[in-house]
Order: sequence, then C-alpha cells, then structure tokens
Amino acid sequence: MGVRSPERRTWWVACGLLFAVAVGPNVPTPLLLIYREQLDLAPSTLAAIFGVYALGLAPSLLFGGPASDRFGRVRVLLPASVLVALASLVFLGATSSSGGALGVLFAARFLQGLASGAVFSVGSAWLQDLAAEHPGPDGGANGPARAARSASIAQTGGFCLGPLTSGLLGAYGPLPLTLPYLVHVAMMVVALAAVGLVAGTGTRPDGGARRGLLPRPGLDGRARRTFGRVVVPTAVCVYAFPSVSVTVLPLLLPGVTGLVAFTGLLAALTLGTGTLVQPFAHRLGPRTGPVGAGLGALGFAAGVVAAYAPSVLPVAVAGVLLGAGGGLCLNAGLTLVGRLAPVSGRGAANGLFYTAAYAGFATPYLATAFVTVEELAVPLLVLVVVTATTAAWLAARTRAGAGGD
Repeated sequence: MGVRSPERRTWWVACGLLFAVAVGPNVPTPLLLIYREQLDLAPSTLAAIFGVYALGLAPSLLFGGPASDRFGRVRVLLPASVLVALASLVFLGATSSSGGALGVLFAARFLQGLASGAVFSVGSAWLQDLAAEHPGPDGGANGPARAARSASIAQTGGFCLGPLTSGLLGAYGPLPLTLPYLVHVAMMVVALAAVGLVAGTGTRPDGGARRGLLPRPGLDGRARRTFGRVVVPTAVCVYAFPSVSVTVLPLLLPGVTGLVAFTGLLAALTLGTGTLVQPFAHRLGPRTGPVGAGLGALGFAAGVVAAYAPSVLPVAVAGVLLGAGGGLCLNAGLTLVGRLAPVSGRGAANGLFYTAAYAGFATPYLATAFVTVEELAVPLLVLVVVTATTAAWLAARTRAGAGGD
C-alpha cells in the first residue's frame, strides 16, 4: 500500500473482515442438497432459500451505508458482524426434518443477508476511505482501483472458501450440518477481535454527520447518469452469474456420485476464478465491465450445452466463465463507485451498488420457478441473450466515455 505499518494493519484487518463475512453466506450452498433430501424440497424451493438472502440484504444495504457515513464505519461494522456469526448459529436449528426446519432455513438465510449486506457495503467504503487517506506513490490516482481490487479479492476469496470447506465437511466430515457453521463462527470471532484492536482508526467521514440515514450518495448529474447506465447493469451481473452456477447447474447432474462434494468444488471453482481474475482487471481498465458481462454470456452458453448433454466438463467450464465474469464485474463496479462518490456519500453509494448486485440473486429462482429440471436449457438460453445484450450495451457506453474516469 505504500503507507505506514498502523495503516497497513488496518487495511489488512478490513480485508480480513470482508473475507470472513463472505465465507458465511456460501457455507449453506452445498449443504442445500442435504436439506433438499432430508426435507424433500423442490428445486424452486431450494432456489428460494438461496435467494431469500437478497431480501435481507435490501434494507441492510440501503441503510447500513448511510448510517456509516453518519456515525462511522466501525460503529456499523461491529454489530453487523456479530449478527453474521449469529446467523450461522441459527442454521443449527435446521438439523432435523421436523416441520419447522424449513422455516429455520428461510430465517437463517434472511438474517445472513440482513447482517452481511451492511458489512460488504461499509467494509468496501472503509477501504476506499483508507486508500484516499493514505495514498501510495501515485498520489492517490489509483486509490479507487486499489480499494476495489482488495475488496473484490477479499469477498470472492471468502465466497470461494465457504462452499469448498462446507462441501468437503458436509460430504466427508462428522456432523455435516453443524461443523461447517461452527468453523465459520470461529473465523468471525477472530475477525471481530482484530477489528476491535484497530477500531480507533475507523473515523467518521467528513461531512457524514450532516447526512440523514436515507441512501443519498450525493452524486452530481453526470455521475448519476453513469451510475444508472453503467454501474447498475454491471452490478446485476456480479452475483447473477455465480448464483446460477452454484444453484442451477448442479441440478443438471442428478446422477453424479458425491454431488454434495462436487457442488462445493463447483462453487469454489466458480468463486475462486472470480478471485484469480482480479489482476487482469487493472489491464482491462474501463473494458473490465463489458468483458465480464461477455464472459458471463459464454458461461450461460456452456450451461445450455450441459443441459442438452449433461456431464461434469461443460458444467465446470460454465462455472469458470461465470465466476470470471462476476469477479470482473465486481471490480469494475466498485472502481466506478469509488471514483464517482464523494467521501461523505461513499457508504450510501456502495449500498446502492450492492443492492443492484444482489438483485441478481433472484436469477436462479427465475430460472427454475416455471420449468422442470429437464427444461432448464430454455431459461439458460434466455440468460445468454440477455447477458450478451448487456455486454454490448456496456461496451457501447465505454466507447462513449461513460465508463471512464
């Protein structure tokens, strides 16, 4: 980072918190197949459990960011992070096939969204603050990109580790519906302790006290247009891509041995690719968003192939492409938010970005709600067309200068 040790330590603690929180929402992903068998759940119900997470995110993202603009980043991050750990504990109540288990799953996923949304938006704003307060040798010109890269790596890395760990523990470890959540709670305890040690550095942004708690990022006219035309469609791609990979694509392989473990590995492959592509975002510059959307379209196309000829290879290829596309779109969106938003509105702007991003979590439900597993090729083909159109739109806006500085 090019800054003194205390600031570097704060930077790593902020990244560590984002990483630990990102693990949590993906711990249940491969375990949903176990819940499906125990509770005899339909594919659409499975997708609804996965997607109700986004309903909890909405109020958290919309109000958590503005609250941090007013009261300070750490003052919002600490209680939200405690709720993230509590949500993992709530899942322990769904270990039986009793009538209340389904309600526990919905409640736990909703609480996960409610808690983690605030951490993602406020944690990203915290990194943007640190990049602006302690610029590197470039004088701060690349601060938004550096903060976006760190936030993206931390989150996608956590998204990768969560399903990989729970998938392996769920398939081969003891207490498959208990141990994965306890491991995550232990991670959260460590992350919370680290934040507590550096909490004094989480200062309130200048001017934040004058703002209310409504999501008002303070963008000027040109920035608002860029946000609506470029940032929002880029954001929707961020989680639409990997959510389809980890919830819809495994349904195409009902006969695969060890499907729970494979689902965990597929999720890790998808989200791990989102981490590995981050260095390429710097080289792509303003083309990062269009390229990410284009890779997503190719991923959905590979999913169509898997629907007509079910096998592990096209599903894995789809996972890699969808993960890479989502990771690049996350980087592109956070970079633009960091450049467009004033310091006193960063929390609100990040909240709006993540609200649009998590709207993509509705995609798996829309893809499965109206068709049987045998008919999944149709919605996947629709997603190819929609995503390819989005990529073309973003490319046109980039050529017109809307996606630039």
